[in-house]
Amino acid sequence: MSRLSQVRRGRLLFDVRDEGPVDGEAVLLLHGFPEDAASWDRVAPLLHGEGLRTLALDQRGYSPGARPLERAAYRMPWLVADAMAVLDAAGLARVHLVGHDWGAGVAWAAAAAHPARVASLTVLATPHPRAFVWALSHSAQPLRSWYMGLFQLPALPEALLRPRLEALLADGGLPAADAARYAARMREPGALRAALNWYRAMPLARGLPGAVEIPTTYLWGVHDPAIDAAAAERSEHHVAAPYRSLALDAGHWLPETRHEEVAEAVLHRVRAAAR
Repeated sequence: MSRLSQVRRGRLLFDVRDEGPVDGEAVLLLHGFPEDAASWDRVAPLLHGEGLRTLALDQRGYSPGARPLERAAYRMPWLVADAMAVLDAAGLARVHLVGHDWGAGVAWAAAAAHPARVASLTVLATPHPRAFVWALSHSAQPLRSWYMGLFQLPALPEALLRPRLEALLADGGLPAADAARYAARMREPGALRAALNWYRAMPLARGLPGAVEIPTTYLWGVHDPAIDAAAAERSEHHVAAPYRSLALDAGHWLPETRHEEVAEAVLHRVRAAAR
């Protein structure tokens, strides 16, 4: 098998980090906002040491060659199709799928839409979309998600975030070096607008993903300011397969700050799928 460094999908060119044993079982890693593929740099070596191959994608809006301007280009079906394109380019029939934050949203949707292509699912932070919507009327989740409404506005979120993003990320528990790097990438032309378009495309959604029939592990930080426990605990209702939930004494940035627990959860799920 050959290594991937980029994947072309139509006019878009995505950057991919393809590492670890090339003949190992493959794990596709999907980052969140405002991260990039490097968010997995502490997790991936632990997986490589256990014989796994990792493919970490700079998703739509984060790869410099894949930054459409219009918000409609960031609807979930397009994001899922981007992930499937990586599998096709690598010649992989199935993959172990791992996602954090928005990457978890893509992972939930991909597992529901393409169960034949997902051997196992490990999601970090973001609950199943149907659990999230349920929690909006049954918990304090709306208070935790206020920023999603702000991000719908044109231009203003970019103006507010651009000079403050690094400090906001660091204050939210992200290691300083990671906060500086992510903020610097968001200063690239069109990058912050593209990242925010993931939120702006939410009102364009046509329905929610159904139940996931793939063995699933869900990790979340009990101190995550964006996730109410009701949404996290409700996710189990939307998995019709072996399910494991791990509540960590942590915040939001699990790949960067709790990489050992994340890697162990992925390995546990991959090994279980092989039995």
